[in-house]
This record gives sequence, structure tokens and C-alpha cells, in this order.
Amino acid sequence: MLLQCRPLVIFGCCTLLFHFANASLLPLVGQKLAIAHPRSATAMMSFCIIAAQLVMLPIAILVGHTADSWGRKPLLLVGFGILPIRAVLYTLSNDSGWLIAVQLLDGVGAGIYGALTPLVVADLMRGTGRYNLAQGAVATFQGIGASASGLLAGIMVQNFGYDAAFLTSGAAAMVAVAALAVAMPETAPPRTAVVASATQAKPAV
Repeated sequence: MLLQCRPLVIFGCCTLLFHFANASLLPLVGQKLAIAHPRSATAMMSFCIIAAQLVMLPIAILVGHTADSWGRKPLLLVGFGILPIRAVLYTLSNDSGWLIAVQLLDGVGAGIYGALTPLVVADLMRGTGRYNLAQGAVATFQGIGASASGLLAGIMVQNFGYDAAFLTSGAAAMVAVAALAVAMPETAPPRTAVVASATQAKPAV
């Protein structure tokens, strides 16, 4: 049944590419920071993670408030579109401040993706009783992409350098953006249905 839901398969493939592009970026940045600042590399890596999480929180709240009115697809395109930009920006400078600042964009992409994924799966599985199964399938795609990401990134760095690894991740992210833009339909229910549902939920006065 999951395979017969074409939008779910498309979303799963986009998710695979997104995490394939994204999962290796933070470790690569951590390696570059460790080379430049071996004594403070751990602290700087922790700062990158915490700062991105602090950015992710308000972004996720904003997405939660706008997902119905703006639609899922435009927001997803923003979240996916930030990833190739981020990958390219890493190649422009080896300065530690620059690398940490670019890493903050991870919070934007992660906040959008994390908030919208359950909504998209719920939209596609509405009325089927297979939400948990579909969510697990998407998580499997995500895990495959993330695990393959580190392997390829290591090979690229060893043979071609860090910039080649970043650009390869950016290319994979661009494929995900293109697939999302061309093949993925809008999954949000019609605005009239959302308004009607909210009106019915209000207690009678």
C-alpha cells in the first residue's frame, strides 16, 4: 500500500537525498575546525550543535503556525533549498567564524523538515490507518541516506579534499530540491476544509 502511494515514495526519496547531503556536513565542519583549532575543537563543535538547535526551535514554531495557510510544499522547498546553499558556502572560506555562522543555517533546514515531515505523512495517510508504518518507512529512507553520506564524504575528502565533499553534498541536495519541486504534490488539505474543521472544534456559545 505504501508503494502505491506515489507522493509518499517521492517524499521518501527526497528525504533520502536530503539526509545523504546533510548528514556529513557537520562532521566535515568539525574536522576542519579540529585542524585549525585542535585544543578547542570539541567546544566549537558543541557550540555548532547547540546554536543550530536554538535556531531550529523558533523556525519549527513558525512552521507550525504557517503550514496550513502557506502549504507544505513551499515551506519544504525553502528547507530543502537552504541545504545546497549551505554546502556551497562552506567552500568559500576556512575561517572558523565563517564555518560556524554557516552551520547556523542547519537549524533553519532542520526546523522546517522536522516540523513538516509528520504533517506530510499524516496528510498522505489520512483515513488509511497506516500512519506509523509510513512514518517508519520515511525514517528508513532517512537512515539509508544518512549512513551512506558519511561513507561517501570520507572517500571524497580522502581523494579529492573537503571542497569536493561539500560540493558533492550540494549536488545531491539540488537533486532533492528539483525532485520535490517537480514531482511532489501539495499535501495540505484545502484551506476551506481547515477552516471548517477549526470552526467545528469551537464550543458553541
